[in-house]
Amino acid sequence: MHRASLAVRDGTSISYAVTGASQHRRVALIHSLALDGEFWRPVVDILSNKAAVLTIDCRGHGASGKPPGPYSVEQFADDLADVLDGIGWPSAVIAGASMGGCVAISFAAKYPSRAAGLGLFDTTAWYGANAPKQWEERAQRGVADGMASLVEFQKTRWFGDAFRAQHPDVVERTIATFVKTDPKAYAETCRMMGAFDLRAKLGALRMPTRVAVGEQDQATPVEMAKAIHDGVPGSTLNVIAGGRHLTPLELPLRIADEIQMLLEKVSA
Repeated sequence: MHRASLAVRDGTSISYAVTGASQHRRVALIHSLALDGEFWRPVVDILSNKAAVLTIDCRGHGASGKPPGPYSVEQFADDLADVLDGIGWPSAVIAGASMGGCVAISFAAKYPSRAAGLGLFDTTAWYGANAPKQWEERAQRGVADGMASLVEFQKTRWFGDAFRAQHPDVVERTIATFVKTDPKAYAETCRMMGAFDLRAKLGALRMPTRVAVGEQDQATPVEMAKAIHDGVPGSTLNVIAGGRHLTPLELPLRIADEIQMLLEKVSA
């Protein structure tokens, strides 16, 4: 693994890691809210003997810079484009989970020639009419009461009951990353999630696209995945039995298979 950081167009430092050595198959992975690039480790471990895999810490997250807001999904997409430039990748399969999926849609819409394929997992193109109010409440709670105050709410949304019982180590690692997130950066990212609406962008996406969602997902329910599938021409939809919201952690083999199918389609 090669881990480094670079300054993107507004000077913010973005931390990233590249794992695997393939020069022909390249994948960029974007993590969920209040986590970091290590979120993807179980999937990276599966894919890295087949492809070069880029993970980033989005701005406001992990080891990346935490500038004042406001933030936007387009800005996060620009950050990824600048990292790709910095490592010399003209294009890659782009995949994201939850918040990362929102960024992936934005990236594919703004830089269509750079998104060879698109993997959208446990995500949405729009959170709905009440989203600004709901996300603002979470933003304010994180700042006023601290990130730990959100853990009980989050962990039951992230993981199914059986997974939490069987894999407490994964749950605890995820919580540890979550509570280390800077509350002000978290709040700005929450506001970003409440404000964005990419529904109008879906119809123009022409790259191979695979949409997957856990059947138990409460944060971005199956209906939201279906809306993406209906909006992106030629996309596929997979509802994953037993999955909740963080399927790359709950069921990494299934998500790695989705990405592998994109890689095979792109290189065919």
